[in-house]
Amino acid sequence: MNAEEIYRPLGVSPQVCAFGERVLDGLRERFAAVDRIAEANQAKVLAAMQKNRVSAACFAATTGYGYDDVGRDKLERVYADTFHTEAALVRPQITCGTHALTVALSANLLPGDELLSPVGAPYDTLEEVIGIRPSPCSLREYGVSYRQADLKPDGTFDYEAIRACVNEKTKLATIQRSKGYATRPTFSVQQIGELIAFLKSLKPDIICMVDNCYGEFVEPIEPSDVGADMIVGSLIKNPGGGLAPIGGYICGRTDLVERCAYRLSAPGLGQEVGANLGLLPSLYQGFFLAPTVVASALKGAIFAANLYERLGFRVVPNGSESRHDIIQAVELGSREGMIAFCKGIQSAAPVDSFADPMPWDMPGYEDEVIMAAGAFVQGSSIELSADGPIRPPYAVYFQGGLTWYHAKLGILLSLQNMADAGLATLPEVQ
Repeated sequence: MNAEEIYRPLGVSPQVCAFGERVLDGLRERFAAVDRIAEANQAKVLAAMQKNRVSAACFAATTGYGYDDVGRDKLERVYADTFHTEAALVRPQITCGTHALTVALSANLLPGDELLSPVGAPYDTLEEVIGIRPSPCSLREYGVSYRQADLKPDGTFDYEAIRACVNEKTKLATIQRSKGYATRPTFSVQQIGELIAFLKSLKPDIICMVDNCYGEFVEPIEPSDVGADMIVGSLIKNPGGGLAPIGGYICGRTDLVERCAYRLSAPGLGQEVGANLGLLPSLYQGFFLAPTVVASALKGAIFAANLYERLGFRVVPNGSESRHDIIQAVELGSREGMIAFCKGIQSAAPVDSFADPMPWDMPGYEDEVIMAAGAFVQGSSIELSADGPIRPPYAVYFQGGLTWYHAKLGILLSLQNMADAGLATLPEVQ
């Protein structure tokens, strides 16, 4: 069967299909490079599992306090070995990426300390965590101050501004790897390493924490390989491989991770408690599959960038830039464009494909947000999804795809919906 025969029953017109195939013709080498990185990361995960002698006994369910949970403890050693850190906290009790970051920050910042963001404004949901927008139980409410150094107009670090921010109170620097809801470049692991080295040269004891969400397994190394004291993420993003139904991780120095465990549970209890509730098979298997799943999502992001760039839309990163996370931003220029794009993504979903995503007031966000995600796991952004705040430049953030073929369909249907609404014009077939 040719591509037109495959996708016509799913609502993709011959014109959109033909355009997509022309775009794909120029991406074979890029896709091969993605597969090589996935192969290296797959070997890294497998080596960690073999080193720690993962066995069927590791999948047993625990309840209540979760004392002596061998499978839970071994999973944390697998994460630590994969990411080359001293320790790890990997728990289903961590509900999302924002929760994981909150635990890491609140565990390692005390009243009178100052938090520094050397990469500009944080992700929207962290504004209330920090206290930029007032909220009960924010860091600010507990006496932690905050300072940020904005990026330069080209999206690079402003080292002089960072130097001016660091002072005797500066305890922890939070570095957001991915772009979040901003059309700035995502930072490479190498760039993060250079920033960490600079921060350590100013204040050797500063704690450098990297929000690693959306970046795991995109490159052959992680921020923990270039000096990060902690890396933090969500299991319903990259490292869960689409199978983890909930959870988050914090990997890093033993003393820092230990404090995180005390904050997550209670002082004196730490990592000794926390039942796995029968979730360990999904957490182990998801982590094992994660490098391949991330590769599928990356191929989708590269395809989306090249397809929409050819149609005249601004995309970040552009079609030829190197990739450092799975997110593809597409500036659509209007509220209507965002809605049309997201409806196309939703129509490609295996779950709730019949639903129409619409902007709404979502907890933790100042603007209305639209989200398209017909996912097996609610909010899982390693699955095919697209979202964004309804504000200029009206950028939608596309990510995920458990398989490359599903990501491809979602992108084609997003364009089909845009074209049908008169918001995108296909070039003439030559």
